[in-house]
Amino acid sequence: MTPPGCTVEVLHTADLPRPTRVAARALLDEVFAGEMTDDDWDHCLGGLHALAWEGDALVGHAAVVQRQLGHAGRAWRTGYVEGVAVRADRRRRGYGSALLDPIERVIRGAYDLGALGSSDDGVPFYTARGWTPWRGPTWAVTPDGRRRTAADDDGVFVLDPPDGFDVRGELTCDWRAGDLW
Repeated sequence: MTPPGCTVEVLHTADLPRPTRVAARALLDEVFAGEMTDDDWDHCLGGLHALAWEGDALVGHAAVVQRQLGHAGRAWRTGYVEGVAVRADRRRRGYGSALLDPIERVIRGAYDLGALGSSDDGVPFYTARGWTPWRGPTWAVTPDGRRRTAADDDGVFVLDPPDGFDVRGELTCDWRAGDLW
């Protein structure tokens, strides 16, 4: 359910007006307190954005982009969630759920599965929504070959993995600049 006074719109990156794009980046910079890098922002682009508005103030953002994850000998078309942020004074009021509802609908309708890398603070939120913690080792395909990403093992979550997906097996992400997961 959307919080009172809030509207959520879903737009592709190509359809984001410049002021909205600037406001989304500023919101992420504020929420992540200086830890949002240009690479992190770049990871949010090229897919769909869920935007929570109160009037003309942007109070929340989430994005889903396509990535390839490798598991059990094949590549899986994955809706990867990026840039989930709610302004501090609006947290724990339903804004996160209002943002993730359309994102998860897109994942379920367009991808083999969903995935994301979560902060420790986000774990209870995602698990309550049915996201499953990945229990196996994580890897990344890099320009120098396949590389272990052990530091990310406890922070990767999947949504609606297909039958036969073993969440204790190996999971490999595609290459990108910055944080791999």
